[in-house]
Amino acid sequence: MASSHLKAEPTIEIQRNIFTAREKTTPVQIALTGLSLAFEQRPVLSDLDLDLRFSRLGIVGRNGSGKSTLARVLAGLVAPSSGKATLDGVDMYADRRAAIRDVGILFQNPDHQIIFPTVLEEVAFGLTQLGRSKRQAERDALDTLAAFHKSDWADVSVATLSQGQKHLVCLMAIVAMAPKTLVLDEPFAGLDIPTKAQLRRYLHLFSGAVIHISHDPQDLKGCETVLWLDKGRIEKVGTGPDVISDYLTEMTRLGDDDDISDLPR
Repeated sequence: MASSHLKAEPTIEIQRNIFTAREKTTPVQIALTGLSLAFEQRPVLSDLDLDLRFSRLGIVGRNGSGKSTLARVLAGLVAPSSGKATLDGVDMYADRRAAIRDVGILFQNPDHQIIFPTVLEEVAFGLTQLGRSKRQAERDALDTLAAFHKSDWADVSVATLSQGQKHLVCLMAIVAMAPKTLVLDEPFAGLDIPTKAQLRRYLHLFSGAVIHISHDPQDLKGCETVLWLDKGRIEKVGTGPDVISDYLTEMTRLGDDDDISDLPR
């Protein structure tokens, strides 16, 4: 569907925010101090301590290891039961204004994230949350679509888009807000190989820091630092190739066992 809005070329400022070279990324600091979280008395994260700076951080672990819960804690969406988590010294749960400004999160299912009927409305919404007028937010949203070469998507109904296209809408909406840190919670789950490759290409151009969460180590190529979570605890943290190698060795060992037969006690 053709857009009735003026097709804007991306401004220099928008291009600078979205497509700054990767090597210019400013690292951010993540600090966890005695971080624990339980749901209905069931431990999900247990006594995590961590202090590191990163530009691209991968978080890997089996399903149920606490990866998504940690993502929500870091983004300020849930509070820990005890301890503390900060990004660049800020507790995002305690400071909602900072969370909206500094952290964007891309969920596994874009249908859980998208709330507006058209692409332009969805991309503009976050900008109004930052305090911009509706008119300015729409202008900046159009600039963002143009920067992604998607100006003709402005009036398109989100309901008509494929799953991969919806992921891209969510990514554009987040990137338009220019957060310092982008949290990716299993964004490639269920996508085919070409769609994954296309989304990786867009993500590679994002100029801020990235926390990429996945159970698949193939998704974490390019992450200079990787954190391995197991049963809510930190198993290992270090350089990407080192941690991934140990993770794959352990996953292969577990695959040779039959722990799927073990019943909860």
